[in-house]
Amino acid sequence: MKNLAGMMKQAQAMQQKMAEMQAKLEAAEIEGVAGAGLVRVTLTGKGALKNVKIDPKLIDPSDVEMLEDLVVAAHADAKGKLDAITESETRNAMGGLSLPPGLKLPF
Repeated sequence: MKNLAGMMKQAQAMQQKMAEMQAKLEAAEIEGVAGAGLVRVTLTGKGALKNVKIDPKLIDPSDVEMLEDLVVAAHADAKGKLDAITESETRNAMGGLSLPPGLKLPF
């Protein structure tokens, strides 16, 4: 029974850490760049697109496709950074507890 109480205490501590991690991620803003910094996008910690900055030098009506590709690339860069931050923060919050492959947190 003593062991069960210890496990419950650990579970509560982990739950608190996960809540703190989620709040930290929600407040985060992650920037992705493409085209040597000529296109920048900002995502919230939940992955919502918050801002797009495009250097005026890139605005060429005859080459819209390149600009579109750079926006997509900048978004992919920001999303990759967000995924890495989320994975790292989750690992820290879990205290080294390994999860089965394919299980994603936070839920």
